[in-house]
Amino acid sequence: MNAKAGGVVDIDGPWVHRWVSANGARFHVAEAGDGPLVLFLHGFPEFWWAWRHQLPALAELGYRAAAMDLRGYGGSDKTPRGYDPMTLAGDVAGLVRSLGYSDAVLVGHGWGGYVAWATATLHPRQVNRLAVVAAPHPLRLRQAAFRSARQLRSAGHVASFQTPILPERQLVADDGALVETLLRRWAAPGSAFPDPEAARRYRQAMQLWPAPHCALEYYRWLVRAAFRADGRRFVGRMKQPVTQRVLQLHGMLDPSVLPATAEGSAEYVAGAYRWRLLDGVGHFPHEEAPDAFTKELLAWLDDS
Repeated sequence: MNAKAGGVVDIDGPWVHRWVSANGARFHVAEAGDGPLVLFLHGFPEFWWAWRHQLPALAELGYRAAAMDLRGYGGSDKTPRGYDPMTLAGDVAGLVRSLGYSDAVLVGHGWGGYVAWATATLHPRQVNRLAVVAAPHPLRLRQAAFRSARQLRSAGHVASFQTPILPERQLVADDGALVETLLRRWAAPGSAFPDPEAARRYRQAMQLWPAPHCALEYYRWLVRAAFRADGRRFVGRMKQPVTQRVLQLHGMLDPSVLPATAEGSAEYVAGAYRWRLLDGVGHFPHEEAPDAFTKELLAWLDDS
């Protein structure tokens, strides 16, 4: 990792930083505590720091709480390829093993939630439980894209991200001003998130070239997959129901991924399923209302 990345992602706090090899790449992880592993997966346009409220809270209660930078983000490797969910699920499963565990509780937001769903299906032995935030099951999201005009309008950024070069330039222009714009646009109206520190840190992290290109490749695969064999294979694999316990948390005011889209994910869960809709928050419940979010997560983890 270069010095520039280190200055942005190696943030001091009640955690330690590690760089761990898995699935042919090197990943940055911030972790705290000791005990059963809870692995946090961030979404766009964030990085591991999105889970700064949850890491110490879970560590205090006897968990090993770890937050990774997904492939292409933060301090993790920014590889030329590998931004399809099959590879990304392999990253997560490999990281669980590299951290010395046979399985983990996965907690994923946005794209991190999409990858968590995929990992639970493609690598079920490495997933003990699954908590997803603002993240419909991949097949539910695909279904809504074709059948819900409201969801299609709400996800207009997905289409705008498909053009080459220009979206990358927009993400880094004016020191990442678009990153802050998206955070504010997707949070609930009147939300205090992002505060100045959060806006600064997420804008800086997106400047770590080629992070903008890598982040956009997630979205580009999503569209390309509709016309390719690897996308059809992924859809076929994801038809297998998730057998782990699932907690699905969603902001009632999420303008990016509509609550109705996420709620239909229960169709793809064969295990115990819990749905929680959080009032007054948008696309980032873990940051807009960290105390309420953490309370829901801990109650679910305590429920045996």
